[in-house]
Parts: sequence; structure tokens; C-alpha cells
Amino acid sequence: MRYRGKSSLFYIFSSFGGALLVASAFFYYNYKFSQFKFINFDNTILYERSDIFKPTKNHYYMLIFSSKMNNVNKLISQIPKNYPIIAIDMYQKEFNNTKRVIFVRAGTNTVIDIIQKFNIYKIPVYCEIKRYHKNLFKQNSAKVVLSEQK
Repeated sequence: MRYRGKSSLFYIFSSFGGALLVASAFFYYNYKFSQFKFINFDNTILYERSDIFKPTKNHYYMLIFSSKMNNVNKLISQIPKNYPIIAIDMYQKEFNNTKRVIFVRAGTNTVIDIIQKFNIYKIPVYCEIKRYHKNLFKQNSAKVVLSEQK
């Protein structure tokens, strides 16, 4: 009898421990997965001149900035040169694209949606985005707030 009591106590604690392990793994991966945000270019319509922007590369830097800042080129020079830049101006001013920078515009609600989705509280800011599946891109780095050099 005594042996049976210890074994049933063992099974109770081991099943509790297993459930705790599964729950902690679930919450950890849920936290890590939600830490970075997604942008779907099928649903988020950005305009490159009069055309709808369609991503062709697997990596981009996404820059949110204000054209009212002193020098946009100095801001861009602070971003690493590894990937092309998708630049979204808060004031929707039209810029000419360069080899490295794709200037896009969007409706006010789309810009607000991007700001809320990526939890942007200060501009200029950029982050790396990486193709996750087709036109779905995932934030692949922390947000970096750029210093406005005068």
C-alpha cells in the first residue's frame, strides 16, 4: 500500500510538471512571436508614384519619417546599406526614388495603421522587414530611432 501511495503522488506531480512545462513553452513562444510585427502588402496599399508598390526583394528597411525634417538624405545615410529602403513620409510628399530608396505614399488610415501596428512613438524610425510568405513581411529587427542631424 505504501508503495502505491508514493507512485500515485509521483504521477500527480509529474503530470502537473508536464502541464506546467507545456504551458510555459506556449507562453514563451507566444511572447516571442508577438514581439515582432507583420505587414501584409496585399492588405497594406502603398503607392510608388501612381503605381501600387509590390515588394520584389526578400529584405527591406522600412523607414517612417517626416519630410518637414531638415535633411532626409542625412537620415537615410544613418541606415545600413544592406537592403533597399521603403520610405514612408508622414506628410505624403512625393520624392524621386533612388537606387537605394523607394519612396512610397499611402492614405492617412494606412499610415496610422502602420504606426499603430509597429508601435511607433517617435520618428524618424526604421526597422528591417523580411519576407515571411509571399507579400507578408515580418519585422526582423528592433526599431531604431534616428537622430535628426542639423
